[in-house]
Amino acid sequence: MKLAVLIAALALLPNLAAAQDKPAAPAAKGAAAAPKEPPLAKVNGVAVPSSRLDLLMQQQKSRGAPDNPSTRQMLREELVNREVVAQEAQRAGLGKKPEVQTQLDMARQEILVSAYLRDYVQKHPVSDDEVQKEYERAKAQTGDKEYRARHILVDDEAQAKSLIGELKKGASFSELAQKNSKDPGSKERGGDLDWNVPAAFDKTFSDAMVGLDKGKFTETPVHTRFGYHIIQLDDVRQTHFPALAEVKPRIQQQITQHKIEELVRGLRAKAKVEE
Repeated sequence: MKLAVLIAALALLPNLAAAQDKPAAPAAKGAAAAPKEPPLAKVNGVAVPSSRLDLLMQQQKSRGAPDNPSTRQMLREELVNREVVAQEAQRAGLGKKPEVQTQLDMARQEILVSAYLRDYVQKHPVSDDEVQKEYERAKAQTGDKEYRARHILVDDEAQAKSLIGELKKGASFSELAQKNSKDPGSKERGGDLDWNVPAAFDKTFSDAMVGLDKGKFTETPVHTRFGYHIIQLDDVRQTHFPALAEVKPRIQQQITQHKIEELVRGLRAKAKVEE
């Protein structure tokens, strides 16, 4: 499930992590309400709330902008300009146009969705145990070796057998791949698939590949959902799997995205959706 709002929510993970480390203290009973802040400005008598500047400043800080008087003044001018133009748009009747109303409704919906997902992520943080388990799973799946292979992919088993016959007679694997392979990604490179771990391939393909000695090719066609392959193993080397600290943020993000996707699927399953 690919949703733009999921990406937007995930982009805020650093801020969420900080919030999880520093939970807000509950307000004391009987505490006086905070005094109402003065508006940022008034445009034609309409107050522009200071909270808008705080929100814009937070967004700019997440993009690396400094929180200083110069930045805040620039954002204040931006908010005043927006209010001026928005008021003019209302006077022109644009706020009543159906397409504008639709866009406003969708913007409101997207903000609500993003707020809900951020709240969910904050309340369901990724644990160190979850990260460790995913790291170990990925490490086991990757293995300790990577392989450089090339292949020739054809649709017909008889053609694959014919090409194997040519290879046995001394034909160049690279030239046969360039002339016959239907894999556009490797054909022009003589079938070269570059370095990969076995898990990157279809299991039938990888099983055949790891069973080869360096410099040898499969003497019977290897059938996968893509067609018939002739595989040649060029080289093998030990793989370097990154330390947990190097990939922890990426694993956290992947797990979080999976949790959000599961959440959306669960909500969708419970919803009554009619055509």
